[in-house]
Amino acid sequence: MNRYILLLAFGIVISGMAAHGHHSIAGVYDTGQQVTVEGVVTQFQFVNPHPFVTLDVRTAAGAAQQWRLEMDNRGELSEIGMTADTLKQGDRVVVTGSPGRSLAQSLYIRKLDRATDGFSYEQVGGSPRIRTRR
Repeated sequence: MNRYILLLAFGIVISGMAAHGHHSIAGVYDTGQQVTVEGVVTQFQFVNPHPFVTLDVRTAAGAAQQWRLEMDNRGELSEIGMTADTLKQGDRVVVTGSPGRSLAQSLYIRKLDRATDGFSYEQVGGSPRIRTRR
């Protein structure tokens, strides 16, 4: 009986840790707002659990700003054909997303377009999709 209680307690603790590890997008980003930025990719980190894009954006005054952009989870992105080579340093992109609640110059990407080859990434509901228009 003690072994059963110990296993049950262990299962509850592990379940709580897994649930705590996944953050709510709405807790980090303001999903009620949309911001659009245009800039040049300086880094694409195709990592778990969520890939990140670092983007150099020019303000209206010409000053450079570095933005940190978060994408959907890596597993789902891989399933739709994204790889570590999908975005490259120097790519000019237009990105629309939900701004960070506490981190300035951060977005959760809802839409990303690269005009040079027609690549388009979009978060539709809970699912990502990519399209190319060549």
